[in-house]
Amino acid sequence: MKVIGITGGVGAGKSTVLSYMQEHIGACIIEADKVGHLVMEPGQICYDQVIALFGEQIIKKDKTIDRKMISDIVFANEIFLEKLNEIIHPAVRNYIINKIQQQQENGCPIVVVEAALLLEDHYDEFCDRIWYVHTEKEIRISRLMKNRGYSREKAESIIASQASEAFFMSHADYVIKNNDDLKNTWQQIEEGIRQL
Repeated sequence: MKVIGITGGVGAGKSTVLSYMQEHIGACIIEADKVGHLVMEPGQICYDQVIALFGEQIIKKDKTIDRKMISDIVFANEIFLEKLNEIIHPAVRNYIINKIQQQQENGCPIVVVEAALLLEDHYDEFCDRIWYVHTEKEIRISRLMKNRGYSREKAESIIASQASEAFFMSHADYVIKNNDDLKNTWQQIEEGIRQL
């Protein structure tokens, strides 16, 4: 079994690459963002810790955590963001490592781990290869404005807050250029698989 770590900035089209790999390659997909939501669900490992950090006002009527409220708090207060990350990041990492082991036991030939902070959180330690999905900045901005309803300023601000293209390039074993020609993107994915 091979483990591919996929990373890239917001709006790069990582989800498009994941969909193709799942549908056409048969890869087992693990998305760190989805795991991050899962570990905060009622009864899960981070639920009580997150409530202890932010207070009971973050609990919605259905007992789930109001992630929008948390988002508003942490973006206004970096200390809360750091404390939240100290709770969530280790739990997500452990969950992903366990899930990789389960997929190996189930005979999955390729596991793909997608995380925006894949390199910063050292997921490369358990990935065989690191793939970087690269997209031109203007295309990323356009996608964020169209698909998420962001203003140009918000899109540019989010992109500026993420790791640089040079950082990603220097840590990647393979680069997929995803600049709107999907046929070309698919060919690059297939070539990356051949190189495994």
